[in-house]
Amino acid sequence: MMVTKKKRKSRKDNFDLKKEYKQCWDFIKSSKYFIWSVVVVFFVFVLIGYFVPAPSYLSESIMKFLEDLINQTKGMSVGQLISFIFFNNLQSSFIGMVLGVFFGFFSILFALFNGYVLGFVSAMAVSAESGLILFQLLPHGIFELPAIFLSLGLGIKLGSFIFKKEKLESFKKYFSNCVKVFLLVIIPLLIIAAVIEGLLMFF
Repeated sequence: MMVTKKKRKSRKDNFDLKKEYKQCWDFIKSSKYFIWSVVVVFFVFVLIGYFVPAPSYLSESIMKFLEDLINQTKGMSVGQLISFIFFNNLQSSFIGMVLGVFFGFFSILFALFNGYVLGFVSAMAVSAESGLILFQLLPHGIFELPAIFLSLGLGIKLGSFIFKKEKLESFKKYFSNCVKVFLLVIIPLLIIAAVIEGLLMFF
């Protein structure tokens, strides 16, 4: 019994939050080119979605997707709305990161899709209202977009293990660091984003 308590205590003593965060930021810095590639792909497709008219079948699919999203959130309280937004973004971000293991292909695909949808929705909003509507939409993405860029960029980094000599060791190292960044950096960003977005949508 005494041995178990000592082990637990030593584990607690070994955990250093400051050190863990430093490791997270070091890993993010080492992944900066992957993260910036996601940013570039995302905003290129934002511009395509905004300026290039979508084919009717694609336009209808996106509208159906948005309609379903609106119907799901209809009648929710502010707490339920924040929870829905958070878990929706959490799931998308985690899947986008983990599926990056396949050479980063799905992470890039997620960036492409999300960028295109944002551009498409922005174009619709401007045509219905005015250019000022974009400034109203801006607070929604201040914390959410960095979280998405990080998760997808790290997904591509995760997929790059295949090009390393020590493939298994590289995969373990990258995966461990990705999960750490997800828990300590991405989740807090998503919580803040969900609170801001939920409050703005509700009021």
